[in-house]
Amino acid sequence: MSQIESLALFPLSDVVLLPEVSVPLFIFEPRYRQMTRDALAGHHQIGMVAVRPDSVDAISGDPPVFEIGCLGRIAHAQERPDGTYQIMLLGESRFRILEEHAPRDERLYRTAHVELIPDRAPEGADEIDAMRRSRSELLSLLNRLIRHIGSAGDPQKATAAFARLESVHLVNALTQSISFSPIERQQLLEAESILGRFQTMGDLLRFRLAALDSGESGSTPLPN
Repeated sequence: MSQIESLALFPLSDVVLLPEVSVPLFIFEPRYRQMTRDALAGHHQIGMVAVRPDSVDAISGDPPVFEIGCLGRIAHAQERPDGTYQIMLLGESRFRILEEHAPRDERLYRTAHVELIPDRAPEGADEIDAMRRSRSELLSLLNRLIRHIGSAGDPQKATAAFARLESVHLVNALTQSISFSPIERQQLLEAESILGRFQTMGDLLRFRLAALDSGESGSTPLPN
């Protein structure tokens, strides 16, 4: 597996980046403004990592993070007159933190030696068949969710738009379209294969539908 010797880490408690998903970010803390400047001067890469839930109160320091994160590339950046940045970060690949580097006086942000983790495609007839079933079940759950929320004028048409996507693109598009919690997104990120991500997504949609059936809210509308 490919490795990056020194990758800037950007820990957040409320954002989990996934491959092929883009997120807008407002960079205002001095250490992360420095991180953004350095990234723009180099390979435009930042490692997004989620802060562990029991350490959210320590976000202003150097809280413990999950070891699985997502490599993001700065697709667009705008520096504001006050030195802050508006950036668009596009997820490219999952990674595992191998070792975090010791702090250095001139570097205000955290860095780590990481190993990139490719998404494993289904292998063999059994996995390919399981993937086909998981995809069909996921689209059925999605159709139910769209109908339940009532966010699309034509639920069948909205589901069909997702159905046209290749499997790996489908699950990533759903991750961006549905309002999952950070810990749910972390579950999706940590799935070891595309099939595993499909199965995790299916479990999350079943849970969401059960919550809606019981009268709870917790999902933002899906796009038309």
